[in-house]
Amino acid sequence: MKCRNQWLALPLTGGLAAALLTGCGSESGGAGDTGDAVVMGMSDDVLATDPASGYDPGSWLLFNNVFQSLLSFPKGATEPEPEAAKSCGFTDEKAKVFKCELRDGLKFSNGNALTSKDVKFSFDRMRHIKDDAGPAIMFPMLGRVETPDAKTVVFKLKYSDATFPSKIASGAGSIVDHREYDMNALRQDGKAVGSGPYKLDSFGKEQAVFSVNSDYRGTAKVKNEGVAIKFFHGDQKGLKKALLDDKIDLAYRGLAAADIADIEQDTSGSKDVDIVEGTSAEVQHLVFNMKDPVAGKLSVRKAIAYLLDRDALVNEVYEDTATPLYSIVPAGIGGHNTAFFDTYGARPQRAKAAAALRGDGINGKVKLTLWSTPSRYGPATDQELGAIAKQLNASGLFDADVKSVGFDQYEKDIEAGKYGVYVKGWVPDYPDPDNFTQPFFGKGNVLGNGFENNAITGKIIPSTATESDRTKTDKQYSELQDIVAEQLPVLPVWQAKQYAVVRDSVYGLESCLDASTVFRFWEISKG
Repeated sequence: MKCRNQWLALPLTGGLAAALLTGCGSESGGAGDTGDAVVMGMSDDVLATDPASGYDPGSWLLFNNVFQSLLSFPKGATEPEPEAAKSCGFTDEKAKVFKCELRDGLKFSNGNALTSKDVKFSFDRMRHIKDDAGPAIMFPMLGRVETPDAKTVVFKLKYSDATFPSKIASGAGSIVDHREYDMNALRQDGKAVGSGPYKLDSFGKEQAVFSVNSDYRGTAKVKNEGVAIKFFHGDQKGLKKALLDDKIDLAYRGLAAADIADIEQDTSGSKDVDIVEGTSAEVQHLVFNMKDPVAGKLSVRKAIAYLLDRDALVNEVYEDTATPLYSIVPAGIGGHNTAFFDTYGARPQRAKAAAALRGDGINGKVKLTLWSTPSRYGPATDQELGAIAKQLNASGLFDADVKSVGFDQYEKDIEAGKYGVYVKGWVPDYPDPDNFTQPFFGKGNVLGNGFENNAITGKIIPSTATESDRTKTDKQYSELQDIVAEQLPVLPVWQAKQYAVVRDSVYGLESCLDASTVFRFWEISKG
């Protein structure tokens, strides 16, 4: 899985209404009554400045602020609204033709006009380059892009996909200037030319600097004079020190759970910092290899599900910076249920775990290795797997240990089927239940665990893909989650909370931390 991926807005309704999404924001953006420039610290790296390549949280943070997409997620929303477009919608009953009309006066930060030609170029280029580290994987349904005139874009899909609006509202839908980018190659100079609220002035190993784009036309209202990101490259202690020493205004993505807890518990007021907590749809699962001689047995998987104490885990390892997760669709996303809570409970049930094993003729301790990777899914992953192994062993039913390998080898070994139980994390591309189900359980899924279910791949996923009114898919997604809880190809563990730690003079972070995963520079102000 990649680690890069909310609330009421204008829902797409079914049928022809199909509705146009019509822009309700201003035709102009840029700086209004803005505060000072903001200095932000982040432990994540930005792996790409070219939207045809980046598919990680740091890169999408850059894309969401420097580039425009046709649609975007307003703060707190899970349904997209027009951004570079003034209206968008499906024009057919089967959700296979999606049409957008562009806003007037769109310009890139270099002054060039943004037209439908640039939109078509951006999607054609991304799919043509098809970079292994890029978002082209999100668009297998896209057949072709047509441009009847300079302000009209028509997407012709190969098959129904009602989540297409959400996909193009993500960083994957970033629009680039066709005069500035090569159709056949990624940009290598660390520069970016977009039409979003900000311009990328400089990008290097230690920092990236952004200024307000005065040519921006869209819905964002910028509340600062610019943003600088200081990169800490995984150095959590350095990030915390820089914040407490007043070298940065805020820290986002990277403080350890213990650091956040220490700051929260400090009541002296001497540090002049605040914790801002937001919602998140980032999740983590244990994955079971269905062909493994041990983990491939349903009785073993059930025993693990009965013994896992999520509350203790998130308290001891994550110090309550995460919440227990009882289904594959996280809380806050449409269609969420609590299938694993309903089936296996919230507290360890040794008797039921033992009965599951005995029913399969297993009377001795189950020898099991939990495979981890040390940093890809968070710095506490190894500790987390160790805590899970300890819980299993405390039951007297398992003899479990933990092994951890670097991510590159980890992925190769999973593909080769070498692991019985391993951990996977997921940061969504867009806040729809489709993004927590189709990539995991659809054909050619990313789990690599050999799980197949005809009801899911043959009925539920295809039928939900045709429904533009996403609220009407809740029953089907609930059925899918129940199937997964029964057959246990994965075991949901936790859902993250989002945090930013800010100096007292910095405001607006509440509007940057929601399940859409869009970090909105323009909402931040500094007094």
